[in-house]
Amino acid sequence: MDPVSLVVGGVLLAVGFVAGRLGRRAPRGPVVPQAVCSCGHPLSQHDPERGTCHAEVARDTYTKRGKWAGHTWVACACRQYVGPRPIDEVFAPRVLPPS
Repeated sequence: MDPVSLVVGGVLLAVGFVAGRLGRRAPRGPVVPQAVCSCGHPLSQHDPERGTCHAEVARDTYTKRGKWAGHTWVACACRQYVGPRPIDEVFAPRVLPPS
């Protein structure tokens, strides 16, 4: 190897190192995790007593001939199951009052 290519390689390495050190972003605070239902909506959009979701989702609509006609906004059909509650309590109300 000739000395010119070693010098050029060293300069490129030094420039990349300096650019990487100066170009780093400042560390941000910790990301606060948000509780999300299985449908992808935050749990704040769910009614805890009824277990229903107040969010809306876009559904595809089609004409009678089968051509795509756009989106229709409908209520989300999820039931807010986030576990580890028994699945029976999600789809059927409790028969007895809580003890």
